[in-house]
This record gives sequence, C-alpha cells and structure tokens, in this order.
Amino acid sequence: MFETARRTSTGSLLLSLLGVTYHASVRKVRKTHGNALVAIGMSVFQSVLFLAAFYLIFTIMGARTMAIRGDFMLYLLSGIFLYLVHIQALTSVMNSENSTSPMMQHAPMNTLVAILSSALSILYVKTISILVILFVLHTLFQPIEMDDWSGAMLMYLLAWGSGCAIGLILMAFKPWAPDVVSIIQLVYVRANMIASGKMFVANTLPGFMLAMFDWNPLFHIIDQTRGFVFVNYFPHYSNWQYPLYATFALIMIGMMGEFFTRKRASASWDARR
Repeated sequence: MFETARRTSTGSLLLSLLGVTYHASVRKVRKTHGNALVAIGMSVFQSVLFLAAFYLIFTIMGARTMAIRGDFMLYLLSGIFLYLVHIQALTSVMNSENSTSPMMQHAPMNTLVAILSSALSILYVKTISILVILFVLHTLFQPIEMDDWSGAMLMYLLAWGSGCAIGLILMAFKPWAPDVVSIIQLVYVRANMIASGKMFVANTLPGFMLAMFDWNPLFHIIDQTRGFVFVNYFPHYSNWQYPLYATFALIMIGMMGEFFTRKRASASWDARR
C-alpha cells in the first residue's frame, strides 16, 4: 500500500540497463538451444556449410580465376560472413519483442533492452564463429594473413550495424502489416544473395551493372572489406562513408517508427499474427 520513493542516479540506471541487457542477450543466445556452446556450434556449422557450398559453386563454374589474387578462402569468408552477420542481425532485431510482448510485463524489461539484446546476441555468436573458422584455417591449412585487420573488423561491425538498422525499421512497421513486412524481409534476404556482391568484386563490373548494386550498403561494405583484407585490391567504385551515413539515418528512422508504434500498439494486434 505504501511505497518508499528511491532516488536513482544516472549511473545506477545505466548499470541496471546493462545488467538486464546482458541477461536478455544470454537468453537470446540460448534460445536456439539450452546449451550455449551447442548454439554457437550450430552457428559455426551453418557458416561452414555456406562456405563449402560457395567453394563448390566457384570450383564447378571455374570462377576461382576471377577472384582476387590471394587466399581464395579469405575471398569467400570476406563475402559470406559479412552477408550472414548482416542478414541475421536484421532478422533478429526485426523479430525482437515489441511493446505488446508478454516479456514487457516484467518491470526492468523494455523495447530498448529487447533490441540491444537481439543485436548483441547475433554479434557475439557470429564473432565467435568467424574466430573459430579462422583459427582452424590458420592452424590446419595455411597461415591467414590480412593487409589491415582493424579496417576489416570495422567493416564487419558496419555490416552488423546496418543489418540492425534495417531490422529496426522492419520491427517498427511489423505490428501494422506483419505479412507485408515478412515479404519485404524475405525479398531483401533473397536479393542480397546476389546484390551484396559477395560473389564478385566491384572493380570487375561494367558501368551499367554497377548501377544495379550501388544502392546497397552491404555491397559497399563487402567491397571495402576486400580492400582491407587483400594487399593487391583497391576498391575504386565503393566507399565506406555511404553505408555509415545510411546506417545512422536508418537507425534514426527506425527509432522514430518504433516510438510511434509503441505509443499506439495494442495487445489485440498479436491476435493477427
């Protein structure tokens, strides 16, 4: 009946937010499997399957000679892993709990925590996956050498961040038209199998084909990554500034959309899904 008001500082609120985000992220990682190690192992296995499939495709088509001069496995990894972290970050954020979710009935939980935990769980799992694969390649096959590790890592984070930004926009509009948003997400994922540029490099494309891919931030990110990874590749038709500015703009649009939806959301909307 009677409650005592407690003053909370900004620091304590921030620590509380970080604590809830940490536990929510752990819950997300363990969501696919009760054992976190098995969940990470499944992610590694999925990445290895993608890598093996594209290696087989390039070998059968005889397209290995069209790749950048250097380590062919690094060429594949620089495209496949950025595509995977981008798409999975988009999907995870889009499907995170919204304001009508039962999880929001718990006092410390809010949509910001749900979004952050969805994004961080994917970053954690995919980062461990790529480190495991690079370690295996380095120790069992041949030493891995990159021209600029820090630049490649920043592009990896940018691929993850841009995926989160697009997923945030889809999450904001999903309660209004869940079927339409699901179709948009499916089309975007399928289109980026080609439009991301993971199977080719921008320097080899004619001008009329560049116009077909230049709109895509992931296309710029993957091409710039290969410029950081390979000492003999210099991207002339892509840049990292465009995806960076696009990511910030998309995050702002997504946050405004999420705020608009949260203020008008109703629990009865879940019955339409």
